[in-house]
Amino acid sequence: MDQDRILPLEGIRNFRDYGGYAAADGASVSRGVLWRSGHHHQATPADLAKVAALGLDAVIDLRGDSERSAFPCLRHPEFTTEVLFAPGETAGLAGAAAHEAAGEGVRTGGESRAAMVNLNRGMPWRPVLVASMRLYFAALAEGRKPILLHCVAGKDRTGLAAWLTHHALGVHPDDAMADYLLTNVATNLSERMALGAETVRARYGPRMDDEAVLALMSVAPEYISAGLDAIRERHGTYDGYLEEVLGVGPAQVAAIQANLLV
Repeated sequence: MDQDRILPLEGIRNFRDYGGYAAADGASVSRGVLWRSGHHHQATPADLAKVAALGLDAVIDLRGDSERSAFPCLRHPEFTTEVLFAPGETAGLAGAAAHEAAGEGVRTGGESRAAMVNLNRGMPWRPVLVASMRLYFAALAEGRKPILLHCVAGKDRTGLAAWLTHHALGVHPDDAMADYLLTNVATNLSERMALGAETVRARYGPRMDDEAVLALMSVAPEYISAGLDAIRERHGTYDGYLEEVLGVGPAQVAAIQANLLV
């Protein structure tokens, strides 16, 4: 696990470069052109300066309209980067992140993990999320870079989009999973859990135990695997899903590889 890929930013959760992995035909994924994070609602001036220094060509916002309204991203004074998103809600509950919406009715760790598995099984076909991911992959195929992909926590919706990007680039599934699991170490998980506990307990009541909150705020292999298994069940292959749902066919995959592999 390459800790060098983590860029710690005080007010932006889970901010990191997800390039560098070995990919198709002996190439590797370009560093410094693919970035992912949580939203920038609590970004400090120093955070914003670091983001500005990346020279981003596009920002892909996987949040829903109500999330953007409730938690507007802070921007550097000279920010001019185009922000791409589809209007509507990408989470299951207006105003809530995907993992927060999964917390409804759960009280224990086991219930929480089951809810997250169920959440991930349906995520690849959420219409507004699909529309936003189509914008993202179109930008990759057009050669736009650097690109920042983000949502609220930068772990569920961004995790799926990043995993599919790695697949399109020919990254081994083990490496794609390792990148996904970096979410648990890219930030202070105990701090993030404390913040999340306040939010989900305010929404669903104080009886949710600490293990349940941790399961909502972190990631686990079975979470993303649930969505990936569902993709294979419905489309046969990840490539089938990319083409049939996201409009990323062989020509687009070739363009993405040409733009992002070195």
